[in-house]
Amino acid sequence: MIAGYGFSATLTARPGMGNQLVDLLLTGLNEGSPGASEYCLLYLVSRSASDPDVVHVAEGWTSEEDHHGVFAGETAQAIVAQIGPLLAKESEYTDFVPVRGRSAL
Repeated sequence: MIAGYGFSATLTARPGMGNQLVDLLLTGLNEGSPGASEYCLLYLVSRSASDPDVVHVAEGWTSEEDHHGVFAGETAQAIVAQIGPLLAKESEYTDFVPVRGRSAL
């Protein structure tokens, strides 16, 4: 399956809350959202090598519509609501159209 939509996000946690932010972001993998496993082809959570409170997320989806549909669901919205209080500033997002790549996931 080929990803037709993707984005990356940089989230900066409040000082000392990077671990909590990472754990919360990873609950999306554990709890899942209806349709996420079908439409989300890449979900990668990474930490900055120089600042443990800076977290990067890269996602690849079958389409932008599928992404928005999954994120409109109750499970995803519950996770998003918990992320806000952990952040020190507004997150930075970059949308992109995947061209080609490989994932061994």
